Amino acid sequence: MSALRTAATALLLLAAPALAEPPRIIYSKSFPGSTPAFVLIELARDGSVVYKEAPDDDAPARFRLEQAEADEIFAAAEKAGKFARTLESGLKVANMGMKTLRWEEGAEKNEQKFNYTQDLDARAVHEWFERMTETEQLFFGLERTVQFDKLGVNHSLLLLEAAWDKRRLVAVDQFKPLLTRVVKNESYLHMARERAAKILDLFAQPPPQPPKAQAQP
Repeated sequence: MSALRTAATALLLLAAPALAEPPRIIYSKSFPGSTPAFVLIELARDGSVVYKEAPDDDAPARFRLEQAEADEIFAAAEKAGKFARTLESGLKVANMGMKTLRWEEGAEKNEQKFNYTQDLDARAVHEWFERMTETEQLFFGLERTVQFDKLGVNHSLLLLEAAWDKRRLVAVDQFKPLLTRVVKNESYLHMARERAAKILDLFAQPPPQPPKAQAQP
C-alpha cells in the first residue's frame, strides 16, 4: 500500500507543473504583400509579450501589457471557447491574411485558423493583436528615426499621436525612453521636442478605451 501511495504521489508531482502552467495565447498572421508580411505574437497571462516578424527571429521585441488589458484578452478568448471551436466563417470575402489563434494551458492546446470570422469574441482577441502589431510598427519607426533620421522624427511622432487619438496603442511605456531622449536633446527639431513632451503627457493619463468589435455582414 505504501508503495502504491508513493507511486501515486510521484505521478501527482510530475503532473503538477503541467496543471499549474498558466495559459498563453499565440497569434500569428501571414499576409504576403502587407507590412509586416508575417507576425507571431505570444501573450502570457501576466501580460508579457514576445513579438516576432519571422518564425526564426532570435531577437524578438518584448514588452508588457497592462494586467487589465491581458485580463480582457484572456476573458474574450475564454468566451471564444479557448479556440476549440471553428472560427472561420466560410463566407466569400476578400483575402485579409491567414490568422491563427492558439490557446495553450498545460496539456490543453487548441488552435484555429481563419481569414474572416463572425465570432465577436474571437474578433475582439484578434483586434487586440492587431493593435499590438500596429504599436510595434510605430515603435520601430520612431526608433529608426531617432537614431538615424532626426528630420523624420516629427513625422514619426505625428503618426504616434494619431494612433493614440484613435485608441490603437498598447504598452506605451516602451516609447518613453525614446520620447525622453527627443525632449532632452536640442539636436532634434524644436517642434519634435514639443510634440514628444506632449505625447509623454498624454501617456501619463489613463489610456482611452478601444472600440468594441462589431459584427460585419
